[in-house]
Amino acid sequence: MKVKLHSNFEKQFAKLRMNEKKQAKDRLVRFVSEPFSPELRNHPLKGKYLGYRSINITGDLRAVYKNAGKDEAVFVAIGSHIELYS
Repeated sequence: MKVKLHSNFEKQFAKLRMNEKKQAKDRLVRFVSEPFSPELRNHPLKGKYLGYRSINITGDLRAVYKNAGKDEAVFVAIGSHIELYS
């Protein structure tokens, strides 16, 4: 799986704490090799993110992405559950 980062994702990522950045990088590496690994809890979204999917980074931190082809994903947002879904 090839991963691209949207500019919005990059801005939100820059605001994360160091330990969150490290965890996010680790999870993205896992996503590249195994997008549906159980630890990622990869799942489809509803509402304003209909057509997007989410993976868990930490207990409350999520990364939202959209498939952009057969073997490519564009990550568009990263943040806490409340920041993203309210």
